[in-house]
Amino acid sequence: MFLTVLAGFILKTFERYFLGANRWVLIVLLAAMACIIFTNVALRYLTNHSIEWAEEVSRHMMIWLTFLGAGPVLRYGGHIAVENLQDALPKSMAIALRAFIATLLFGFFVFMIWYGWLYVGRTMFQLTAATQIPFGYIYAAMPVGGVLLVIHWLLIVKSYVLRREFASDAHFDATASASL
Repeated sequence: MFLTVLAGFILKTFERYFLGANRWVLIVLLAAMACIIFTNVALRYLTNHSIEWAEEVSRHMMIWLTFLGAGPVLRYGGHIAVENLQDALPKSMAIALRAFIATLLFGFFVFMIWYGWLYVGRTMFQLTAATQIPFGYIYAAMPVGGVLLVIHWLLIVKSYVLRREFASDAHFDATASASL
């Protein structure tokens, strides 16, 4: 009993810090991207010059934002889904369908990590035009995002399969926004 409570506490603590770190990385990336774009636009209109690398770097930041942000969106049920079939099925069949969907998603995330890692290796020798950094660093967002998706998915999959529940907190609640 004590070990179960301790394990639950450790898991909840890990989940809180993991989600917090993921959110802060997204916030910092988005803020940096907004600053770079704003500065570039202001310079272009005020001085008729622009920052040569601004568009490229902001595009790469958007790629990282997309892959790093997919996990939090997944955990809160923010990705598009068709749920009519599971609504029409008896409870046991709906649970079986969600277990099948969970398995497919997990397989896709693992494939994304594996294929992303291969892609990173293939693109490490190609350099970006303005910043001259290897494309592999940009495409590393795919396997890193895949790992984050797996972790987020493992943290919520049980409640999804058994009760079709997603995480909710003060920042975001998918069920509240879906009813608007």
